[in-house]
Amino acid sequence: MHGPLGEVTESDPVALAAFIGNQRTEHHVPHRVTCRVLGVSESWFYKWRDKPATAREIRRGRLADEIKRIFDDSGGTYGSPKIWITLVREGWRVSVNTVARIMAELGLAGRKIRWRPDQARTAGGGPGLRAPRLHRRRPGPGVVRRHDRDRNRRGQALPLHRDRPVLAPSARLRDG
Repeated sequence: MHGPLGEVTESDPVALAAFIGNQRTEHHVPHRVTCRVLGVSESWFYKWRDKPATAREIRRGRLADEIKRIFDDSGGTYGSPKIWITLVREGWRVSVNTVARIMAELGLAGRKIRWRPDQARTAGGGPGLRAPRLHRRRPGPGVVRRHDRDRNRRGQALPLHRDRPVLAPSARLRDG
């Protein structure tokens, strides 16, 4: 059901029944009118009104509280995989998908921490020596990369050798 209550009937029917009951006590609106407005039958309301919480609902509520605590302790940075690891280490038996689903219901989303090359660190945690960026080097003269290997500057066909640079024919003649 969509509206001011959100997706209440699908996720928590007990909360919807409590809402209907509160409308009568707080605003003197009859159950029949509230049920009609919300699109549920009166028999559904009376079925759920006095129903005690199941063990599964109680466990899920405690799990939601624990997830919220871990998320707050992390400063809002942990996502569902890291929260799941923490829960398993604390002795909870729960799926990572369940943690993700509860986090979505609570509106919690971990912050993405972007890696930037200027913040490279060593295993000890201090600033480390950066490896040279070999993938951004310009090839030397006469070296033809794989994507340029079909023809040289003069339009001559080049030999095809997979996955390794090939010297252009003009460079071979000069060297020899």
